Amino acid sequence: MSHIAALALLCLLTLLGTESQAQTVIKFATVAPRNSTWMNIMEQLDTEVQKATAGTVKFKFYPGGVQGDEKDVIRKIRIGQLHGGGFTGVGLGLIQPQSRVLDLPFLFRSPAEVDTVLEGLFGTFSTLFEEKDFVLLGWAEVGFVHFFTREPVRSLADLSQQKLWIWEGDPLAGAYFQELGLKPIPLALPDVLTSFQTGLINGAYASPYAASVLQWQSRARYVSDPPMACAAGAVLVSRKLWDQIPAAQQTKVREIARRKLRQLTLASRKDNQTALAAFAKAGIQQVKPLSEAEAQKFEALGIRVQDKLAGSLYDAKLLEKARQLIKARRTRK
Repeated sequence: MSHIAALALLCLLTLLGTESQAQTVIKFATVAPRNSTWMNIMEQLDTEVQKATAGTVKFKFYPGGVQGDEKDVIRKIRIGQLHGGGFTGVGLGLIQPQSRVLDLPFLFRSPAEVDTVLEGLFGTFSTLFEEKDFVLLGWAEVGFVHFFTREPVRSLADLSQQKLWIWEGDPLAGAYFQELGLKPIPLALPDVLTSFQTGLINGAYASPYAASVLQWQSRARYVSDPPMACAAGAVLVSRKLWDQIPAAQQTKVREIARRKLRQLTLASRKDNQTALAAFAKAGIQQVKPLSEAEAQKFEALGIRVQDKLAGSLYDAKLLEKARQLIKARRTRK
């Protein structure tokens, strides 16, 4: 082999080795099951990312909770076993407590108000998550949350008779239930269905689609209306891994993620409406408060929790920004 040919071969091997080393695989975990709307759109996101980055950035998915609860996923991200995940408000709050302002009871009245706040505060939350060494790729709303119970809940007195689940370690739900005068049963998410089956609990809260996917609705006879809150969701990745991706590729991944996760939010809203309709056909009854006065009790306690946690779980100024955006939206409407 001539000197020139050997040099050319060495350059080629070096180039191939560099390309191989440049590939970034984002190990991504979520409790969402495979073939759910959530995972279907995430797989589409991965396909677009691989195409846009010529295969140098890709996702490897661990769906269905195989990596554990959100608390487990966060721990594994911090030690480098995983790099990202799809989180509900509980997981987001474990990373950045300020994000719990998005899950406050009776803060939002409509999806449009949710969109207004999430878009208006996207930059603020991006900075807040970066302070905790995570990168916010986009919102992935879980949806408005209802009580699913074995007995009808039309009043605070009815609610007090239920053996209600609370997500273990959730300070926001804990504060709201405390204001309601309840003593819920703390459990990890994977234990809820079994606890319904054994009678340890007879009520839980979730978005309709989540209740359907997790099969909780199979143990409930009633669903509360109106919902008590809108459950936030988002996709985060480790800043340590993110910083290994070239800036040009980061821009492409961000653009694709924002677009696809917006698509996911809209699909989730449709899924929630479809699930509610399916519950009605299956005989699960929607129940409303006994009176307007009873409905106002629930809302008043929710607002009390909003104010009570300001300054401890999240900054009071952040709550005020969210309220101002909502007020402006209602005024325009």
